[in-house]
Amino acid sequence: MSIDTLKNLNGRSRRRFLRWAGAAGALLALDRARFLDALSGSAGTAMADEASCALTMKSFHLVAGDGGFAWFQLLWPHNEIATANNANFAFHAPGQAVKATDTDKDFHYGPEAPWRDFDKTKRVTAFMSGTNQTHTPTPGSAATLGNNQSMLAVAASIQRTTPSLLPVIGITPVNFGTAAGAPALTTVDSPDGMVELFNSAASRAILEIPEDAALYDAYYKALLGLNKAAGRPTQLRGLRVGKQAAGFLGQNLAAQLQATPADLTRYGIDGGTPNKLRDIAKACIIAVKAFKLNLTQSVIAPAMRDDPHGAFGDMQNLQSTISSLGKILDEFMNDLAATPDPSCSARTLADNVVFTVHGDTPKDPRDRSGWPDGTPGNSNWLYAMGNGFIKTGWFGGVRANGNTDVFDPTTGNTVANGSSATTAAPAGAAVAYAIAKGDMRRVQDFYTGPAIDGLVNVDPLQ
Repeated sequence: MSIDTLKNLNGRSRRRFLRWAGAAGALLALDRARFLDALSGSAGTAMADEASCALTMKSFHLVAGDGGFAWFQLLWPHNEIATANNANFAFHAPGQAVKATDTDKDFHYGPEAPWRDFDKTKRVTAFMSGTNQTHTPTPGSAATLGNNQSMLAVAASIQRTTPSLLPVIGITPVNFGTAAGAPALTTVDSPDGMVELFNSAASRAILEIPEDAALYDAYYKALLGLNKAAGRPTQLRGLRVGKQAAGFLGQNLAAQLQATPADLTRYGIDGGTPNKLRDIAKACIIAVKAFKLNLTQSVIAPAMRDDPHGAFGDMQNLQSTISSLGKILDEFMNDLAATPDPSCSARTLADNVVFTVHGDTPKDPRDRSGWPDGTPGNSNWLYAMGNGFIKTGWFGGVRANGNTDVFDPTTGNTVANGSSATTAAPAGAAVAYAIAKGDMRRVQDFYTGPAIDGLVNVDPLQ
C-alpha cells in the first residue's frame, strides 16, 4: 500500500528517508530486489527508482598547470572584466560577453563558452579559491577542503560507496593529495594509457587482488538485483552492459574504450589540432566510455599546460584555441547526455557527473600585454559544474579596479576585499556536497569549516 506522506517527500527529507530505508533493509537482511519491491509498494515507483541509483556522482577533473589555467577565464570571465569593454583587459571579446539569465549569482559567458544550451543544472559555478601557484604542473591550493585534504582525494573517498574496478584514474602529472578513506590512485602517462589499463593482461593482473575482485563482483550482483526488481524493458540495456562487463577478465576492452576517428571528428580534432587540445578531447572521450562500463568513478586529467603569455599577440590562434576548447567541452556533455548511467538506468551520465577545473595561475585578467602570471591579491579560483547541487554563478571575483572579492559561505553574500585563500575549503566542500548528492553528513567527515548553506542547494535543481 502506497503511503502519500512518503511519496511526497522532497529535498533533504527525501534523501534522508532513502538512506534510512536502505539501512533498515540491510538490518532486516532483505536482498536488493525485495527491498526495492517493498519501497515501491510503500513509497511509490519513483522513490524506488531513485533508491536504485548510486549514492554518489562520478567526476571529471581538469587540472591546468604551468599557466594553462588562464585559457578558461576566456570561456568564463569575471563579471567586471567581461563587461568593462576595455581592450587592455585579458578578455578576447570586449562587448561580446553574454550574461547568464538563470544563475544564482551574476555570471557572463565568453562567446565560445560551452553548455549554454543545456538545462540550468549544467550552469557553471566560479569560486574565488586558493592562492596563485606560479608555476607548477600539479597545483592544489584551489582544490582543498582544508586540514591538508585535497578535494580530489575527498571526492574519490566519497565515491567509494559505488564500487568500481579502478575507483580513480589520474593522467600524469597529477597531485591527488590525501583524504581519509581515499582509494589508491591509478596513474597513466596519457589519455591512451587509460585504454591500456583494461587490456586483457592488465585486467587479469588487477582482478587477482581479492578485494578489488570482490568489490567488482558485488557491484554487478547489485546491478542484477536492481534489474530483477524493476522488471522493466528500460532496465535491459543496463543488464546487458553489466553481464558483459562482469565477464571481462578474459576480454580486451581497448576497442570499447579507445577514441575512434569518428569520436575525434565530432570533437573537432584533426591533423592540425595541437596536442594540448587533442589530449583533453581524448581524455573526455575515454572517460565517458569508462564511466559507461562503470570501470571508474573519477578521472583526473591535465589541461593545456602551455603558459600562454603571448596569447593576445596572435588573435587568430587565440580564437582558434578557445573555440576548440569550448567545442570539446560541449561534445563531452553531449556524449554524457547520450549515455545511460550504468548505476542509475533511469538517468544519463550527464545527470550524474560533476566537473571541475582548477590550476596554478589564471594569470592577470586585467592585463593582456604579456598576460602576467601574477594575479590581483595573489588570488586563484575554481570552476565547477555541480549538476544542480551547487548554486551557480560567480562567488566573489576580480573587479575592474583590481580589488578581489570573496564570499561568506554560510550566506553566499559577497565579501569585499578578501583573500581567496580563506574560501578554498568551503569551495571544495561544495564540490564534495555535489559528489555526495547532497549528503552533508558525509561532507562533514572531511570538512570542519563554516556552514556552506549559501553555496549549495538543499533541494537540488532538476
